[in-house]
Amino acid sequence: MELRLYDTLSKEKRTFVPLDANDVRMYVCGPTVYDFAHIGNARPVIVFDVLFRLLRHLYGEAHVKYVRNITDVDDKINDRAARDFPGLPLNEAIREVTEQTGQQFHADVDALGALRPSVEPRATEHIAEMREIIDRLVAGGFAYVAEDHVLFSPQAMNAANSVLPRYGALSNRSLDEMVAGARVDVAPYKRGNTDFVLWKPSKPGEPSWPSPAGIAAQGRPGWHVECSAMAWKHLGEYFDIHGGGIDLVFPHHENEVAQTCCAFHRERMANYWMHNGFLQVESEKMSKSLGNFTTIHELLKDWPGEVLRLNMLKTHYRSPIDWTMKSLEESKRTLDDWYRVAADVAPGQPAASVVEPLLDDLNTSLAIAALHSLRNSDVSALAGSLRLLGFFSESAAQWEGRKQQATGVDASEIDRLIAERAAARARKDFKESDRIRDELVAKGVVLKDGKDAAGKPVTTWELA
Repeated sequence: MELRLYDTLSKEKRTFVPLDANDVRMYVCGPTVYDFAHIGNARPVIVFDVLFRLLRHLYGEAHVKYVRNITDVDDKINDRAARDFPGLPLNEAIREVTEQTGQQFHADVDALGALRPSVEPRATEHIAEMREIIDRLVAGGFAYVAEDHVLFSPQAMNAANSVLPRYGALSNRSLDEMVAGARVDVAPYKRGNTDFVLWKPSKPGEPSWPSPAGIAAQGRPGWHVECSAMAWKHLGEYFDIHGGGIDLVFPHHENEVAQTCCAFHRERMANYWMHNGFLQVESEKMSKSLGNFTTIHELLKDWPGEVLRLNMLKTHYRSPIDWTMKSLEESKRTLDDWYRVAADVAPGQPAASVVEPLLDDLNTSLAIAALHSLRNSDVSALAGSLRLLGFFSESAAQWEGRKQQATGVDASEIDRLIAERAAARARKDFKESDRIRDELVAKGVVLKDGKDAAGKPVTTWELA
């Protein structure tokens, strides 16, 4: 069965045919590192990690390159740097902020079971590539200089008689619709309402670099050109897959397409555009004003990362997801069971019943349904399939120990009480036996009495 992916540009599922099967290339927009990432940010991390794993399964680990950038130049970063490190020069303070929050992001997404990308470029390390793209755009007549700014003209792009795509094709909008519905910066130096910034002058104290296009003043890049530059540097002018959240389709990805295609005279930037749907919390949009704004870091205090991962994958990546406590509890119970029956089993090959839904535009909800069937029929295939999906990062004992630690349960104390209860039952002191059982129940411990292979009484336990 072939891999089929939904392409946002063509609005249809298309058979995935890599440009080079020995060098499959994917770019996904990464975090702006100024604070802890929220749970909505975790969705593209997990979704495209599954795709990365699937591509490696299909084409071999050595033949798939995954680039996810870090945006480390942004007004929000500047504001936090000035707030948190007032005694440092701004550039040094910015580096402190981006290093700290970058480490926080890595710790959080590592806990979600996400593989590190092949390359994780920083925007500030690619200024030369940004300037090169901007110079090409100005030379080609697609961008212009005005009051130390460089602006891109979508009108010039659409007027070009060439192989270039139409500006607005990715988001399926016309220029008139963008002008009518978009919040656009009103500036006297802009020639058109939809023109957007490629480069702008830096304010005093802000990070700055030598400007492109012959501008004497120092400046800084606009947001959109950063990703065009990093994708070009690490994947080339044209590559297989570009991914991100649905909120990035316009203006960010639309502008990436425009910059890259006009700079390199290409019909496409990426062969497939993939976008994950929105996330809401308990049926409401996540926002600080509603008090339901939740970071990955906060959730990891209460839930293992793999629980968050499973909870995310139960919904197809293109559908909206409702993040609820009930669903988290269900995901936790499911993983407790899978760990108990399969984590220590030698993994077999991932089951076809799991892989085939993944090949159909990453249908993880159907893949998870297949996992439930494997639980009672082929535990080895269950183990192999779960590892393909990024689960079973630890042994069953480690998982159980994490459970006990999270609930404040002392396993050695439980084993001691069970031994005392067994002794009481042996001497027919059922009052004492029942007292110990009730004490364990109060601790959230469920006892299971049975017999071993020799027919002798044995008691096992688990947390409720």
